[in-house]
Order: sequence, then C-alpha cells, then structure tokens
Amino acid sequence: MTSVVAVSVAPDLKYCKAYISVLGNEEAAKETLEGLKNAVGYIRRALAGSLNLRNTPEITFILDQSIEYGVHMTRLIDEVVGAEDAAPEEEEEQGEPGQDGTEAVKEAETGI
Repeated sequence: MTSVVAVSVAPDLKYCKAYISVLGNEEAAKETLEGLKNAVGYIRRALAGSLNLRNTPEITFILDQSIEYGVHMTRLIDEVVGAEDAAPEEEEEQGEPGQDGTEAVKEAETGI
C-alpha cells in the first residue's frame, strides 16, 4: 500500500518534494519508488493539465518510513501492555500473601 504523506513545494513553484510511504518490505518500497520515478513525466503532464501554472514543478519522490515506524511502535506498545496484563494473572494464580506460610514464619521469628 502506497500513501502520499506530505508534499512540499518551493516558493517559486519550480520544485516539489513528495514524501511517499510504502507498507511492506524494502523491496516493495524500492520498486514503488522506481515506478514513480519512471512515471514522473506522466505525472507532471497530468498536473499541468489540472493546474493553471506557467511552470509545472519538477517532482522528486522521497521515501518516508513514518507510517511503517508508527505501526512498529504500536506493535511494541501492544506487546508491553499484553505482558503487563498477563503478569497480574500470574500473581493471582500463585495465591495471596501469607497462604504459603511466609507470614507464619515471620511471626515466629519476631515473636508477634
């Protein structure tokens, strides 16, 4: 899946940077960028037809990994939250404090 994350245009409207995010592996990202670079002439022609500008900007495609990074961070957070949710369940299975006789030992040692 390919998404346009952001586009920045120079003040004179001659140059344009399009930040593209590709979900998938690195090979898919490289192939997508290669395809976009090969189609830059077609894209500029389509822009020229829809925009009324003296000059159509030269487009540079830049790979942006922010969406993929966000998905990765969300997975890591979910794993930590899942591990924290599982930890109290394990403590409950071990029993309440004092059921294993540790408080009785402490009382005997201190004389309370």
